[in-house]
Amino acid sequence: MLTPSMRNWFGRSSRSTVTMLLEPTLDLPPEREPKPVQPIEALWHPGRLAVSDALWGDGYLIPGGEIALLQLAKPLGLSAAASLLLLGAGAGGAACSLVTALGVWVNGFEADPDLVEAATQRIARSNLGKRARIDAWNPADPSFARQYYHHALALEPLLGHLPEAILAAISAALKPGGQLMMTELVADAPLNPDDALVAQWARLERRDPLALPTEIAITRVLGRQGYDVRIVEDLSQRFMHQGIMGWRRMVRSLQDAKPSRQQAKIVVHEAEVWLVRLRLFREGRLRLVRWHAIGNGLG
Repeated sequence: MLTPSMRNWFGRSSRSTVTMLLEPTLDLPPEREPKPVQPIEALWHPGRLAVSDALWGDGYLIPGGEIALLQLAKPLGLSAAASLLLLGAGAGGAACSLVTALGVWVNGFEADPDLVEAATQRIARSNLGKRARIDAWNPADPSFARQYYHHALALEPLLGHLPEAILAAISAALKPGGQLMMTELVADAPLNPDDALVAQWARLERRDPLALPTEIAITRVLGRQGYDVRIVEDLSQRFMHQGIMGWRRMVRSLQDAKPSRQQAKIVVHEAEVWLVRLRLFREGRLRLVRWHAIGNGLG
């Protein structure tokens, strides 16, 4: 539940909200010379990854971090005797947690090359041996080893692409009777790209607002792939709550460790991303949905 102050926070403009969030905490040192703000070219540059680590936990890009990840994975019954196809591996935190907590063999895949590099380095530092690895994949042309994995965990894998090809590739990669746990961002009604808030979200997230699937479309595709869809759950409220909690922790931590001006700019940018995202969730225009589906066992 949002406190009154948080409700006021969400009701303000993007810039005033970010200012309210950060100005009481950040006492930025003066610069010797005014410098123009340089555009951030890479979506997941080291500075942004450091902010995500502070918000959600080392190697995580999603609210809730390790606790939320293991909560998703638990129904799959993963163990040292199982192999897992992990789509949306992020910066490596998920793969490390799954191996450490459950012993499962993890092959993670990421579409962003900077995340692939960050995840690979994190796994190497964690000394997990061959139990975890991260590879690049192309959502526009998905392909995985056929009938190789016992189960799959897919964290927002579509990335603006149609669900048919990606879900078919996942299905082909699983052994007969394999389980799929998947989360995805959905829009029940098409987003209007001319809407100011939607346009801001599309710019910040580098997403096509017209390419978001509906919950029903994904459920139907899973059915056509022969899955028995056991659970379809709306995670939006949990997502918003975990996001707000992460930012509260971040603000508290900044009171003890003042960031540099450049670090502060990155934090402000990330705050703007989350402000817009959470507003669209609050208005019901975006939702996060979970599917738990079991293969038909026919291979």
